[in-house]
Amino acid sequence: MQTNNQVQYNWKEIVADLNSLLRLRSIPVGMKMFSTKEEMEAIPKIRRPKKRHLLDQIVAQSVRLGWTIGITADDLAMKQCGAIVGLMSQDKDFYSGEAMDGVWFGTREDSAAHQRSLDVVPYGKYEALALSPLETGRLESPDICLIYGTPGQMILLINGLQWEGYKKFEWSVVGESACADSWGRALSTGKPSLSIPCYAERRYGGVLDEEMLMAIPPNDLVKGIEGMKKLSKNGLRYPIPSYGIQSDPTEALAPIYPEWIASKK
Repeated sequence: MQTNNQVQYNWKEIVADLNSLLRLRSIPVGMKMFSTKEEMEAIPKIRRPKKRHLLDQIVAQSVRLGWTIGITADDLAMKQCGAIVGLMSQDKDFYSGEAMDGVWFGTREDSAAHQRSLDVVPYGKYEALALSPLETGRLESPDICLIYGTPGQMILLINGLQWEGYKKFEWSVVGESACADSWGRALSTGKPSLSIPCYAERRYGGVLDEEMLMAIPPNDLVKGIEGMKKLSKNGLRYPIPSYGIQSDPTEALAPIYPEWIASKK
């Protein structure tokens, strides 16, 4: 439904569908950028950090604890976090590679090349950022949604996105600072982006060893859910049961691919 050129989403229904289809173990959340701190602080029941954190930790407080929480650059402990979402400048120092030289990369040149590879939100447009569980509806129109899940859950979400209007997805892996592959890329391009969370996200953001992260605009999330519903009617559902690595699969495949099953000779 369109209202004032914005889509209104039934977040309770969307989250219920998402959990039913994928059986998620974490809370689906929304992330939204704000031009001013005051706009962010006007969100109902917004929390503000009492200490400085990494953005990975702020995301985790929403995903793992169910908090609605907002930040500005002053709340962040490290420039890398703030620069990727455009709350801090991507200046000469950010791109120099000095900070990661000898830590994550063997030369200054490699470190600088890493920094140049990051997808970032342009600096100067936003002053604040907020996260909230989608189900609460406190962020009526988040810029992106963050969905943590296993590779099996992620591939079915991707399959759902490809049900109609098929396209091949090609995603980047920058290594450390993988938040640039997820929320950095999704915010800056407006397109879904899958990432392998990095060391910092797992060390400080509590991301589990088996988890991947999909950062996805709301309209694409709805599209993925509708596609997964179609797949479910074909018996293609999560969890994906193992058929057995030494079994003859023809009986299970025949109803789905009758023209492709090799006949016995």
